[in-house]
Amino acid sequence: MTPSDSGASALVIIPTFNERENLPKIVGRVREVLPDGHVLVVDDGSPDGTGQVADDMAAADPHIHVKHRTGKLGLGSAYLQGFAWGLGEGYDYLIEMDADGSHPPETLPEMVARAKARPIAQGGSALVIGSRWVPGGRVVNWPKRREILSRAANVYARLALGVGVKDATAGYRVYNADVLRALNLENVNSHGYCFQIDMTLRVDTAGYRIEEVPIVFREREIGESKMSGNIIFEAMGKVTLWGFQRRMRQLTGLFSRR
Repeated sequence: MTPSDSGASALVIIPTFNERENLPKIVGRVREVLPDGHVLVVDDGSPDGTGQVADDMAAADPHIHVKHRTGKLGLGSAYLQGFAWGLGEGYDYLIEMDADGSHPPETLPEMVARAKARPIAQGGSALVIGSRWVPGGRVVNWPKRREILSRAANVYARLALGVGVKDATAGYRVYNADVLRALNLENVNSHGYCFQIDMTLRVDTAGYRIEEVPIVFREREIGESKMSGNIIFEAMGKVTLWGFQRRMRQLTGLFSRR
């Protein structure tokens, strides 16, 4: 079933790697709160059989789709492939969501409603982020060290890039499809934390509006987190470079107008 068949406008993209136990739970919650929406599972050849679980769900529900990949190719490339598929199928809103239950599906209707509230040309939101670090947002069951790392990384990204987003590393997002079409996604090669910051920067640089909605982010209960301090520090290195490049472009533009 495609968007034109069902009238659906939203596609929730869920990358997976060894999420056999979590996936049915999160997809079930998504289908409950977005009954007209569709789900695309992008599985990186999970050795625990997650791909087969996704296939079984897709066979039972025409709103669920599956893309199989041959190995662990990374979060960024999973979303980019999901975007490409969703844009090709004609969805109006493409949504990023983790499979581990950390992103509350119950917030999805509000996030999608914010994205639909006004057309982009009239100042509507091109990107709606489920944010941990705006008033009303919080994290549950996170080690203090990880919370400090995340907060510090976001403060640094905000200062280095000159972007006002409080949770630029967040992986819970609703994109307007027209905005994704307008961005040059072919040269995106970022992964993990880098990918989310990269996409935030691209949307902001293009002059689109970004809105943040508070969420309660919960640490996964099943399986192991794929995030580490090394990933965060590596991302901050790229942020430093991007910030320098952005400042230089701004200075070049300033001098060229004189």
